[in-house]
Amino acid sequence: MFDQILGLPAHALIIHFAVVLTPLLAVVAVAYAVLPSRRALLGWALALLSLAAPVAVFAAKESGERLREARFAAAGGTLGERIETHESFAGPLLLSVAGLAAASLVLVYATTSARGSTRDRFGRGATLGLSALSVVLAVTAAYFVFRAGDSGARAVWGGAS
Repeated sequence: MFDQILGLPAHALIIHFAVVLTPLLAVVAVAYAVLPSRRALLGWALALLSLAAPVAVFAAKESGERLREARFAAAGGTLGERIETHESFAGPLLLSVAGLAAASLVLVYATTSARGSTRDRFGRGATLGLSALSVVLAVTAAYFVFRAGDSGARAVWGGAS
């Protein structure tokens, strides 16, 4: 499943979902957290991105592992080091995106009533805490998706580490 898509390495195709959905999740999560007046508009987008982005990152991680096993298991030297550097960002990226997704879903639940209107289900303090956590996790996820993408591009295309 994570090896090839139409004869191409799946990783080269799947990473684009992770590289697009993770920053979108981060931006929408921050907007939702700091713009309470826009929560009714952003809630569904945040919920959907919170479900899709971790799946995309997981699929990118798994397909990358299959690609390394299939084509780069014996890679050494500079290429091997670049691949290891790239691979070292996969775990932290997945954890930060999963954490951001979970915090975002709880924040949406905490600030939305059954009829879609905005409210503080757990109180203002909890909402502020969830908002702050979401912002921190959004910055963390954005950092790791940038580092993973940059190190992957450097591994493929060369250049300074």
